[in-house]
Amino acid sequence: MPVLNRIASFAEDLTAWRRHLHQHPELSFDCHRTAAFVAERLRDFGVDEIHEGIAESGLVAIINGQGAGPTIGLRADMDALPMQERTEADWASTVPGRMHACGHDGHTTMLLGAARYLAETRNFAGRVALIFQPAEETSGGARVMVQDGIMDRFDIARVFAMHNNPGQEAGTFHTTPGPMMAAFDNFEIHVTGRGGHGAMPHLTADPVVAAVAVVGAIQTISSRNHYALDDLALSVTQIHTGTADNIVPDTAYICGTVRTFEPHVRQMVRRRMQQICDGQAAAYDVDIRLDYQEGYPATVNDQRQTDFAADVARDIAGEAGVTVDDAREMGAEDFSYMLQARPGCYLFIGQGDTANVHNAHYDFNDEIAPVGASFFARLVERAQPVAG
Repeated sequence: MPVLNRIASFAEDLTAWRRHLHQHPELSFDCHRTAAFVAERLRDFGVDEIHEGIAESGLVAIINGQGAGPTIGLRADMDALPMQERTEADWASTVPGRMHACGHDGHTTMLLGAARYLAETRNFAGRVALIFQPAEETSGGARVMVQDGIMDRFDIARVFAMHNNPGQEAGTFHTTPGPMMAAFDNFEIHVTGRGGHGAMPHLTADPVVAAVAVVGAIQTISSRNHYALDDLALSVTQIHTGTADNIVPDTAYICGTVRTFEPHVRQMVRRRMQQICDGQAAAYDVDIRLDYQEGYPATVNDQRQTDFAADVARDIAGEAGVTVDDAREMGAEDFSYMLQARPGCYLFIGQGDTANVHNAHYDFNDEIAPVGASFFARLVERAQPVAG
C-alpha cells in the first residue's frame, strides 16, 4: 500500500500548511500561534475534542472511531530553533533569528494530514489522541505534557512519533527496538583562582592552568573509565577565560555535553567528573565547582511496538523501504519521556538528499508529508481495527 489515495488528494493542502508554519516559527513553549493554526485546522476537520493550553501551548485532540477500544497516541513537535534562515525560499521564515531548521513544521503537517483522513473515515475502533507538543528543542515539552497527566487523562495505551532524517532515501523508514537515541546531560565547570600579573605567576593561583588540566583529565573518562562497547560521547565545547596577554585572570569557565544510553554509564561519568574537579582543585590550589545538569533520558523503543510499527511502515514503503535494527544515535529526543510513560516506538522517515537538520540551509521535503501522514493513519487502522 503506497500513500493513501485520500491523503494524496490533499497533498497540496499539506504543502500549504507546512509552508505557512515555516514562515511563522515559534520557540520553546511559546508556540501559541502555531497551536492556534493547528486547532483551527482540526476544527475544520471535525475532530471530536480539542484540549488546549497543555504545557502552555500544547494541545491534544481526540477522534472517536467506531465502537469501544483503546486510545492510541500520535505525537508531533511544533517548535523551531533560534537560527537565522539562509534558504532564500519563497516561504522562508518571516521572523529574524528563528527558523524551522529541524522539520517540526513538517512533523506537525504530517499529523494534521493523518487527522484529516482519520476524522473523515473513522475506520478504526476506540480513539486516537493527536498530541501537538511544544518545546522539544529546549525544555522538554514532552516531559511537561506527561507531568500534566495526558497519558492518564486521555487513557493513552501506546504512543508513536517520527522525525525526518536528511541523507536517508525519501519516504523510507528506519527504527530499532530498545535504545534508539541517547540520554543527554550538560555540564558547567567554574574555576576560581587568584589573578595577578602574568610576569609574576608565583603570586597567583592560576585558573587557566587548572582549567586546562580539568579538560585533559575529563578526556580520560571515555578512554579509561568505561567499557569500550558501552556507547559514550563526552565533549568539552567551550572554554572562556582571561582578558589580556599579561594578566592571569581570576576565573575560568568550561562547559560541554555528555551522551549515554545506560544509566550506570551516566552515573559513572557524573561521579568521575566530580572526582576530577575535586582533585584538580586541590592540585592547583583553586576552587572548582561542577554544575552537572541531567537532560532527556534515552529514547527506548518497546520491542513489540517497534515490530508493529515496522510492519505498518512496510505497508507504505515496501519491504525494501523499511530498516529495523538501525544503528542507534547519540542525538537526544524528549519523546523519551512519553516512551517512559507508555510503550511505543519512535521512527525516522527519510527526507532525501538535503541539508542536515539544525543547518541554516535546511528545509523540510514536502514530498514526504503524504507518506508520513499515511503511515500515521495506517498505524491507527492497523492497531485498532473495526470489529466484524
